[in-house]
Amino acid sequence: MTAPTDADKAKARITATTASDRITNLDTIRGLAVLGILGMNAVAFGLPNAAYYNLDEASPQNWLDWTIGVMGEIIFDQKMMGLFSVLFGASIVLFADRAAAKGKRANLLSLWRNFLLLLIGIAHMIAWEGDVLMAYAICSPVLLLLRNKNPRMLLVLGVIIVLSSAVAAVIAQDTIPESGEGLSGFWFADGGEYSEELELFALYDALARALGMMLIGVALYRYGVLQGEHSKAFYRKMAAAGLLVGLPLAALGVVVQVANDFSASIAMISLIPNTIGTIPAVLGFLGLITLWNQRTRTWLHVRVQAAGRMALTNYLTQTILGLTILTYGLEDTDVSRTGVFVFVLAVWVLQLAWSKPWLDRFNYGPFEWLWRVLTYRSGQPFRRKPRVAQAV
Repeated sequence: MTAPTDADKAKARITATTASDRITNLDTIRGLAVLGILGMNAVAFGLPNAAYYNLDEASPQNWLDWTIGVMGEIIFDQKMMGLFSVLFGASIVLFADRAAAKGKRANLLSLWRNFLLLLIGIAHMIAWEGDVLMAYAICSPVLLLLRNKNPRMLLVLGVIIVLSSAVAAVIAQDTIPESGEGLSGFWFADGGEYSEELELFALYDALARALGMMLIGVALYRYGVLQGEHSKAFYRKMAAAGLLVGLPLAALGVVVQVANDFSASIAMISLIPNTIGTIPAVLGFLGLITLWNQRTRTWLHVRVQAAGRMALTNYLTQTILGLTILTYGLEDTDVSRTGVFVFVLAVWVLQLAWSKPWLDRFNYGPFEWLWRVLTYRSGQPFRRKPRVAQAV
């Protein structure tokens, strides 16, 4: 009798997964990821686009602005999108697995579902160019094609694809003259146009990091890592190793920028340490979040999980609030990084406050419900049925 392969173990785990309506560890990770991604996106809402990449842009006014900028680069930039991408990859496969277990045409239904996500992403992109949903939808057929492959292969492939973005950064840097021509709007806050080479790099970078992290997410789901199935010792080692490697690498990118006085000659090169450090940092955060989720359940666990169950709604409403308040509402105001951070904190409080009461009354967030209705092309129960008190 031959020993079960990783693929066999993955298939065996499907049944256990489909038996549960919710996997709380996934909800917790997703909730913190969607809150964390605002820490990245809010910079683009309130400051010139170049401030997202170049910490010296948008005129940091004091040590607090600098501290917030540096901490954002080390803790949030790329890592929160990485977490979000890992969860999105796992969610695509989880949906397909459950559809297959119910006897549905899993791949066809999943393709339709992600085509709808593409339309949502296009609408979101029209409002704000920082959308990530389109990238997830475009990458989803690859995940569906590979979802039953060996998890080890998916993990290695995901790592290679993510790291290929670092190679692309080297190539892109070589196309930029010493004057920095073509970096306008990316590295300098003058609102100019990107060069064709830079636009190609930006497109490749977004798709490579999304697809790579999504494949890593599928592998981690197949191994039971995302579901919290391993020991606390496993997650402690994962958290310690990941953060001790990933965060110093991200800090190195900041050091490169400062040491070169934010020169255009290192614009692309300075992104490389952060890109390389994203995978270990994401793994470290996953370990840390899972350990927290395994602790005694508190009101904050409940609130974060509710935010995760409404991730699509919370992600889109972050854009609505960011555009309304920062981009257009304060258009004529000199917003600082500190002001952006205050906005982020306020939205976190708001979304943690509204997600649970909403889900106490409704089965889904409004955008999740709409997506579900269109996916199944039928009405879906929206309002929760009131609980009937049982006689003592």
